[in-house]
Amino acid sequence: MQTITSRKNEVVRAAAALADSVRQRRESGRYLVEGARLCEDAARSGVVLEQLFYTEKAADKYSSYLTACMAVCPQIYEISQPVAELLAETKSTQGIFAVCRMDTASHDLQALPQSGRLLAVEQLQDPANLGTILRTAEALGVSGVVLAGACCDIYTPKVLRASMGAVFRLPFFEADSTGQAIQALHDRGYSVYAAVPDSTAKPITRLAFSDRDAVWIGNEGNGLTQEAIQAADQAVTIPMAGRAESLNAAAAASIVMWELCRTLSEESIHG
Repeated sequence: MQTITSRKNEVVRAAAALADSVRQRRESGRYLVEGARLCEDAARSGVVLEQLFYTEKAADKYSSYLTACMAVCPQIYEISQPVAELLAETKSTQGIFAVCRMDTASHDLQALPQSGRLLAVEQLQDPANLGTILRTAEALGVSGVVLAGACCDIYTPKVLRASMGAVFRLPFFEADSTGQAIQALHDRGYSVYAAVPDSTAKPITRLAFSDRDAVWIGNEGNGLTQEAIQAADQAVTIPMAGRAESLNAAAAASIVMWELCRTLSEESIHG
């Protein structure tokens, strides 16, 4: 264990850059996790922890969380409070941080499962929405999430926090474009559905999903692109009462995922 008290320390500055820069994360293949529970969750989920940082106060208050992290991390640093504030993205930091390694190979489209029930998102921009979607996907038993186009970075601190650790465990697959992702899904034999706020589309509640289906959710402001809608096998919609024209992306995704996995839930209940 080493001690770092200077905010100018190169190790600390490199870690801080991972929280601030998508480019730094992508080029280095690493990302920064903040918080006692989230760092422990990463360690227990099999994520590779390369560096661990904590304050003296954090060591006293969160010793059980730190123990799990220390057991798997080769580089450990005790840091001063000013250094912790440099690393922190939250206003009241707990003083625990971990630099983690991305498992990029498992997130390539080539790693798509041969079967499953997938959610796909196109150009999703809000980190809170993406994190909530990932958390809900894990809870409902979705097989994985496809991210296509200019989605916000899944390793940004806000997504990590909002996902409550789902990023560490839920399979996800990244594609440069929607067309590339849909082609990969079709090549695997998946049926592809486009969720749209259109009363002429088939209500999602009337579909009987199989074990090789994927449903697309679009951007918060613009919905799905025409490319996604036209390339899909069928357009589906969430029936709505009242005057609302559409739902928040995370809310719509939650309903879609419930319907996508409902038969699996019923089977587990009835055994």
